[in-house]
Amino acid sequence: MPVNPPALGPSAHHDGSPLYVSDPAPRVGQKVDVFVRTSKAMAARGVHVRSTPDGEPAYTEALVDRETGDEVWWRASVPVVNAELGYRFLIEPGKPGRRQWLNGTGLHDVDVTDTADFKLPTYDPPPAWAEGAVVYEIFPDRFARSAAHPVGALPDWAVPAEWDDPVPYGTPAGTKQVYRGTLWGIAEKLDYLRGLGIDALYLTPFFPSRSNHRYDASSFDFVDPLLGGDEALKELTAQAHLRGIKVLGDITLNHTGDMHPWFRRGQADPASAEAGFYYFGADRHQYASFFGVPSLPKLDHRSEELRRRLYEGPDSVIARYPAEFGLDGWRVDVAQSAGRYGAIDLNARMARSVRETLRAVAPETLLLAEHQFDASATLQGDGWHGTMAYAGFTRPVLGWLGGPGTPELWGVPGPAPVHGGGEMAAVMRQFAALIPWRAVTHNMTLLDSHDMPRFRSVVGAERQALGVALLMTLPGLPMVFAGDEVGVAGALHTEDGRRPFPWDEGAWDQGTYEVYRSLIALRRSHAALRSGGLRWLHAAEDFVLFERALPEETVVVQVSRTAHEPVAAPFAASHLLGGPDLVPGAPLPSDGPAFHVWRVERG
Repeated sequence: MPVNPPALGPSAHHDGSPLYVSDPAPRVGQKVDVFVRTSKAMAARGVHVRSTPDGEPAYTEALVDRETGDEVWWRASVPVVNAELGYRFLIEPGKPGRRQWLNGTGLHDVDVTDTADFKLPTYDPPPAWAEGAVVYEIFPDRFARSAAHPVGALPDWAVPAEWDDPVPYGTPAGTKQVYRGTLWGIAEKLDYLRGLGIDALYLTPFFPSRSNHRYDASSFDFVDPLLGGDEALKELTAQAHLRGIKVLGDITLNHTGDMHPWFRRGQADPASAEAGFYYFGADRHQYASFFGVPSLPKLDHRSEELRRRLYEGPDSVIARYPAEFGLDGWRVDVAQSAGRYGAIDLNARMARSVRETLRAVAPETLLLAEHQFDASATLQGDGWHGTMAYAGFTRPVLGWLGGPGTPELWGVPGPAPVHGGGEMAAVMRQFAALIPWRAVTHNMTLLDSHDMPRFRSVVGAERQALGVALLMTLPGLPMVFAGDEVGVAGALHTEDGRRPFPWDEGAWDQGTYEVYRSLIALRRSHAALRSGGLRWLHAAEDFVLFERALPEETVVVQVSRTAHEPVAAPFAASHLLGGPDLVPGAPLPSDGPAFHVWRVERG
């Protein structure tokens, strides 16, 4: 096969990572050095950084810092005047041509808005432990039973199930079937999770309710006895911490269940404080609910008393579980809807209030939010540390690896879009351009979750491995839904994906398990894969090539969904997974489906 010329990578690049920013958490009044790299072929004559102190445009000249190979590195020292430093680069051509703007979406020949400027917030950063963490999602009823703490009598709403029973998805029993997994059972399996390389657990809700998913909480005051109660959660967090594993809880700030005492009291007594916690109509049997589901009445965040009880101050629910139970973080359910109803929009204020409470009572707590769409408004530094990156990661990956017939998510008409590699990269870049870099690296990236069909069932086993390669090598906090790593399926319905974990190792796909284990280990052993910047070097129809880089290390990743025409390697690199090393000018591998990871040789 002929080898294409090595014209890889953009002609100018900056991404806000430690390779390009001297201080990722500056304070107002300081200066921060920002760097941009331009190709020598670009022949840039000069570079300026445009910022907007107090809303007024200002330009700081950048000087040449160094030259490396075919690139020139420019440095500018920019004052941090406001709570957020927004900036972009103006590049002057050294030969006839247009000057260009470089912002988060790339190079532009025309004037651009401030929307996609690079952003550097001065607010407190996420906890240090979270950077690069691999998260493991557990639906507690479906992960593990405990022989030492068996479940007794079931509540009246529950439908009993044996561990191997199929999930009756799409039927009334689908959310009522109970397999008797508990928090005690999870605690007994922590060594398995440590062996896989997991850094943090994300537990779907542990509050009492009338469903197996527990997003219809009937109380926030205690842990569901069906899962082991308060004692089980305290033991789980204690045992997890002994193994270096953090534990995140899950809470719904958008709604409660209709059996919650707040709702029952508010509905019965218009004069009660709780009557202001919900959006009741004149007929108090009419009220706003999540997605029109009557059992999920929607909370009204205009109530000062609701906010005090739920998330404002040291006595709130949000504060209590980190302080008393050892939780290391929260994932907030349907965060895009909470605080919003008609003309009322308290969403951003809610996010800031939750953050302020946790900063006061448990400053090392990680705060993540579920958000299936554009979450940029609440990711500017003072709200959520990150969100579940469905829009900026999951959907574009499904678009590239899923192919025709992939089901669309969240009610979009028709099948999901089918992407080439370039389109996948463009979608990811578009969403990342709207938020600070540290939000990019603290978004929880995922291939699937308890709210989706299993990724494996949608794309197939071969392409599942490609998805895992992207998950573990792109920026973010990669999340594994329990069972994905051993080949658990579930394609026909969201509930079908919530199958119990198969503890009989004879039922595991050992090859899939090894893909997860080895890629998690690779991520843990290479800082560039956890914290490095992202530069797309090549994004073709059937393969992508990208760089993760820190000052001390550069790693390059290639993922190919099928065999393709080769491209020449512009660098020497050592393969980190036992494949072929690279020699400059020699072809990159063109096999597929396949993935490769190299460490670039320096010198």
